[in-house]
Amino acid sequence: MNRREILKSGMGSLLAASAGWPKAADAQAAAWPTKSIRIIVPFSAGSATDLVPRAVFEQVSQQVGQTVIVENRPAGGGAIGIGAVKQAEADGHTILVHSNSFITTPAVQAMAWDPVKDFSGITPLGNVPLVLVASADRKIKTLKEMIAAAKANPGSLNYAAAGIGSPPHLTMERFRLAAGFTGQLVPFRGAPEALTEIMAGRVDVYFCPITPALPLIQSGKLVALAVSSTIRASALPDVPTTVQAGFPNSDFDFWIGAMVRKETPRPIVAAIHAETLKALNHPTIKERLAKMGVEPLIETTAVFDARIARETPIAEELAKAAGIAKK
Repeated sequence: MNRREILKSGMGSLLAASAGWPKAADAQAAAWPTKSIRIIVPFSAGSATDLVPRAVFEQVSQQVGQTVIVENRPAGGGAIGIGAVKQAEADGHTILVHSNSFITTPAVQAMAWDPVKDFSGITPLGNVPLVLVASADRKIKTLKEMIAAAKANPGSLNYAAAGIGSPPHLTMERFRLAAGFTGQLVPFRGAPEALTEIMAGRVDVYFCPITPALPLIQSGKLVALAVSSTIRASALPDVPTTVQAGFPNSDFDFWIGAMVRKETPRPIVAAIHAETLKALNHPTIKERLAKMGVEPLIETTAVFDARIARETPIAEELAKAAGIAKK
């Protein structure tokens, strides 16, 4: 079955629902992509949100015969990168790849976008467990030792996060509330910078996406204290979840996903979804993501949109509980 047949078989219901759309939109979707594709990542190179789309969209590039360019635009809580996508043509050739920081950051800072109103989801690219790490050179070797040290000297523990309001930040805040200790946030632009400071001993702990942390854990440079996901990470089967460690209501999942402008015609959205899904199911890509510690998480566009709508108020509630909600 060729690509046109795959797209046709997967778009029947969408085309029926959009029967009143201009025929030009259908023709444009059938031809997608007609030029190079830009992937905008609002994080620094080497972060999980950078490494995952590079693997996936390298495969998409081979499938569609067009160049895919990944642009890293960190800073501003994602505002720079997201703004670039909002200003681009809504033709499916500029795609935003973000983590669920896309919905958590607006809960903490006033942003010029609405996750639900301004963007349409393509699909999550994977679920990335967050692992709480500390330097192997520090005295902290277990989660209980970390909490004991934090409670013995209230406010002395400092913890990294790649951006204020990011999932690693809110994960730590949720865990801190569940465990009952205080600490000091140290924000960074991305995971590589935060990990450098952890290994240097200038920052105590960091709930880090497993992708950049895994090689450092395997080489013995970092100690993995716990993971925040609802189940243990397959790449770190011996590391307990925070809930398993005895702290209820401390779990937090971290996904990475692809989005486009809301105005993008639905047939084009369906075409991007089909090609992305094909890439995610390619044996080579599945193996590459598994080695990064990325857990599979594939959804239809409708289910992904529903996830974003459902998780947005949850992030707002967590920000309020942690005392970091926007004013």
